[in-house]
Amino acid sequence: MAMTSAEQIRAWKGPALFSFGFRPFFLFGTLWAVLAMLLWLPALSGAITLPTRFQPVSWHAHEFLFGYLGAVLAGFLLTAVPNWTGRLPMVGWRLAALFCLWAAGRIAVLVSALVPMAVAPVIDLAFPVALGGLILREIVAGRNWRNLIVLGLLAVFTLANGIFHVEATSGTYAAQGVGLRLGLATAIMMIAVIGGRIIPSFTRNWLAKEHNPARPAPPMQRLDKLVLLCSIAILTLWVFRPLQISTGIALFAFGGLHLVRQTRWQPHHTLREPLLWVLHVAYLFIPLGGFAIGFDLVTGNTGTAAAQHLWMAGAIGAMTLAVMTRASLGHTGQPLIANWATLTIYLCLFGSVLARLGASTYTELTSLSGVLWLYAFAGFAIAYGPSLIRPKPEK
Repeated sequence: MAMTSAEQIRAWKGPALFSFGFRPFFLFGTLWAVLAMLLWLPALSGAITLPTRFQPVSWHAHEFLFGYLGAVLAGFLLTAVPNWTGRLPMVGWRLAALFCLWAAGRIAVLVSALVPMAVAPVIDLAFPVALGGLILREIVAGRNWRNLIVLGLLAVFTLANGIFHVEATSGTYAAQGVGLRLGLATAIMMIAVIGGRIIPSFTRNWLAKEHNPARPAPPMQRLDKLVLLCSIAILTLWVFRPLQISTGIALFAFGGLHLVRQTRWQPHHTLREPLLWVLHVAYLFIPLGGFAIGFDLVTGNTGTAAAQHLWMAGAIGAMTLAVMTRASLGHTGQPLIANWATLTIYLCLFGSVLARLGASTYTELTSLSGVLWLYAFAGFAIAYGPSLIRPKPEK
């Protein structure tokens, strides 16, 4: 008789860290976000020189977008796909091998100046290719065709990583290149697709539990599909024509569409539940980023790094922390309650984003943004790390 997921997890006698996909990738993804920031701040000031072929800002952008987010995506997908397909999760040494492949990519990119040029891209890209192959196998075996869109986004994300490597090693400023914009646009689409499913669902469940008659619009209605289709077109325009006024105008429309979409999820009814309102605030960074980048383009300000951080640090940083805290609590047998440590994580992340926006006017805020960023991600590792490396308590 085939084992259930719970039986398979209990049968694993190795480290609890490799008993479920979210455990190693959530924990070490956040630890990498901390270490990368600790390395980047002195590298940016010239205090140290990193042994990478990437220019410091490009390395920083790559390791957050493709390194950190790549780990979080793996943790989320390896945990969610078994629920989508009804098949067993990956556990044990196969999971450990996939994790080691991700870690090898981080090391290879960091020391890429010390090895032949092709080594780092091959090692780094091996991880998302392997992850995509595993997800494809599960979707096909489970005949879960509606989630092929997630696999398609992962494929584009991998392509963007490859383009980033080509740009970085050819002398192009990759932090403002096509690879970065394509990867960022794909990440925003992932949040729009997956967030558009989980946010209204979690909100509906909580409102029903609280006996609140308000209800969010069900996921993936006609308006949602229209917003997603328009988003693909507008973000594609931004990827390939990032300096055009017409692109800026389109991004204003993008922001408006997502704002309308989000208001249908009843976000104002979730203010008493931090694990919910943080999801709504994280999603809000999608339209805010569209408005900010659009404003920069329309007004002729081509230095959109600060505006892009509303998507990079805001939407991606906040959404990943929101999902990781909620999933870690639920899958390690803890109550879905945000304690003071979790609230501190959220507030430090939001403070980091605000400080980074202000740094375009007051450059000294860059360091404050980095410090708050470290507090947010180190805080997750400290608060959630013990439960991620320990077995789930038996009921």
